[in-house]
Amino acid sequence: MGMAAGTGLVSMGALRAGIAATGNMPSPVPELSGNRFGLRIGEATVNFTGKPRRAVLTNGSLPAPVLRWREGERVTIDVTNTLAEDTSIHWHGLILPSSQDGVPHISEGFPGIRPGETFTYQFDVVQNGTYWYHSHSGFQEQIGHYGAIVIEPREPDPVSYDREHVIVLSDWTDEDPQHVFHTLKKNAEYYNFNQRTTGDLLDEIQAKGVAATWRDRAMWNRMRMTDRDISDVTGYTYTFLMNGAAPAGGWTGLFKPGEKVRLRIINAAAMTIFDLRIPGLDMKVVASDGQYIEPVSVEEFRIGVAETYDVVVEPKADTAYCVFAQAIDRSGFARGTLTPDPALAVEPPPLDPRPVLTHGDMGMGGAHAGHDMGGMDHSSHDMGQMDHSAHQMSSTDHSGHNMSGNDHPGHPSPVTRHPSPSPGDAGMGSDAEIVHADTEYGPGIDMRAEEPMMRLDDPGVGLRNNGRRVLTYADLRHLGPSPDPREPSREIQLHLTGNMHRYMWSMDGIAFADAEPLEFRLGERLRVTLVNDTMMNHPIHLHGMWSDLETGDGERIPRKHTVIVQPGSKLSYLVTADAPGPWAYHCHLLYHMPGMFRKVVVA
Repeated sequence: MGMAAGTGLVSMGALRAGIAATGNMPSPVPELSGNRFGLRIGEATVNFTGKPRRAVLTNGSLPAPVLRWREGERVTIDVTNTLAEDTSIHWHGLILPSSQDGVPHISEGFPGIRPGETFTYQFDVVQNGTYWYHSHSGFQEQIGHYGAIVIEPREPDPVSYDREHVIVLSDWTDEDPQHVFHTLKKNAEYYNFNQRTTGDLLDEIQAKGVAATWRDRAMWNRMRMTDRDISDVTGYTYTFLMNGAAPAGGWTGLFKPGEKVRLRIINAAAMTIFDLRIPGLDMKVVASDGQYIEPVSVEEFRIGVAETYDVVVEPKADTAYCVFAQAIDRSGFARGTLTPDPALAVEPPPLDPRPVLTHGDMGMGGAHAGHDMGGMDHSSHDMGQMDHSAHQMSSTDHSGHNMSGNDHPGHPSPVTRHPSPSPGDAGMGSDAEIVHADTEYGPGIDMRAEEPMMRLDDPGVGLRNNGRRVLTYADLRHLGPSPDPREPSREIQLHLTGNMHRYMWSMDGIAFADAEPLEFRLGERLRVTLVNDTMMNHPIHLHGMWSDLETGDGERIPRKHTVIVQPGSKLSYLVTADAPGPWAYHCHLLYHMPGMFRKVVVA
C-alpha cells in the first residue's frame, strides 16, 4: 500500500491494478505498463508518524509507480520536474547508454533536470527481472523519490508462479535529510542508542570473567570504537516502510492457499540493511539483482541497500503470514501480511537480539567472527591533527565536481597502484597481497584491515547461528553458464575507508572531491577486489556494468549490480567493460555516498 498525495497527476502508459490490499493507507501503489510513460516529480505533504512532513513524490505516489516493461522493447519516459530544485532519475541495475543513466554531471551530457523542465529518457530494454529507480540528486531518495521496475522476459520465464507481489522496503525520517547528515558529521553516534550498559558489563563479567572482560573493553576503548556500531541511522529517527506503509498498519498482499506466490523484494532504503523472513514459510530464492540463479531454499536473507531478490513461497494453510523485515541493528522493522482473507491478521515476531560486533568482524585473519584482532592496524587513531567536520558534503548531486582536470600528485590511481600480472582463474577470487597506499594513513582513516578474508559463506553479524537457514553469497549460482567465462587480464584493489568519529568516508583514503577517475579499457575483463577497512557493511554499486561475484565456482558466476562488503572483509568480482562512457561507482548508503564515490571511465 502506497502513500498517495495530490490530484490531477496524469501518467501515460496503461494503468494496471495495484497490489490488492487493505489497511490504513489510502491507496495501493499504482502500476504503469507499456513503452511510453510520463512521470511528474513533485512535492507533497505526507504523514507517517502523526506529523505532516515534506516528501518528494512521483505522480503523487510514495513509493513511485511500479513500471512494467518488456524485454526487447524500447521505452520512452518523459520526466517533468515540478520541484523548486534540480532532480534526476537513475535506472538502478539497467544496462543502457551512459547518457541515459541519470547521474547529474557524471552521466554523459546529463546535467540533471532543472525546475520546470522535462527530460526524456529513451533506451532499449536489454534484460528482464526486478530492478528499481530513484533520484541521484541531493537527498531526495530519502524522502520518497524511488520506485520499482519489473521487466517481463522475452523468452518463457524459468520461474513458475501463479501470483506476484512487488515489495519495496524503505526508511522514512521526519527530519530534514540535510539535518540528519549534519548531525552525523557532528556526532556519528547520535542515533545509536544501542550502547553498552552496566547490565551488559555485569553479564560479560559473568560469562568471561573480570580479566577477559577488562582486556576486551580496554581494547575497544583504545581504538575509540564500539562493538555496537551496526547502523549510522536507526529506528530512533526512522520509520521503516513496506510499500509505503508504516508498521502500525502494514502492507497486505492476497493469495489463495496452494498458489505459488512470487515476491519481488527491493531494498530502496537510504541507510537500512534489512533481514527478511516470513515465519512459517520457506522462501525459494530464484533471482538476485534481477538475474536468475539456481533456486535455493532458505528461511531468511539479508538484503542490502539497493539489492533486489525474487523469492517464491507456497502458502498452503488458510491463514495469514507476516512478511517481517527487521533492520540490521534491530532498532525496528517493516512488515506486511500475506493472507487469503483481508480480515485475517497476524502479529509480527519479536525483534532478534541486537547484534554485537566481534573481533572477526574487524577483519582479523579468519573466515568468520571470533578470531583474534592481532592483525588490525589502528596506528592512525590519533585523530587530533585535523578537523574536517565542516566540509560541505551534503549532496549526492555531483554537479560541483569537475573531475576532468584534477591533478593529484601523491594520489595514485588504484588502476596503476595495484597491477596484477596474473590475476588468476575466473570465479576463484583474488589472492593478491593486501596493499595499503600512503593515502590510507591520516585523519580521514581510523582503521585498516591487514588480513581481510573472503567471507562469502558468512551470513553476517546478527544472523550467525540463529537457528534459521540463512542465505549467503556463497549460495548464489547463476542459472546457466557464466555469461562471460573469460579470465581477467588485470586486477584492481580498492579499499573502502573512513573515519567513523568524524563521519568521513572515502575510497583508498581519498574522498570523491579529490579523486581521479578509475579507467577501464573498453572490452577488457578485469577483476575488482574490494577491501573493507571499516567496521560497517557497505553496499557497493557499479553503474552500467555487471559485477560478476566470484564465489569459487567459475562455471556459474552470479551477476550482481550491488554487493555488500562485510566489515573487515574482502570480496572480488569480475567486470566486462563493455559500456563506453563515464559511470558512477559508490557505496549506496546515502550519507556515505558523498565521499565513498568514484567516477569510472570506460574507453
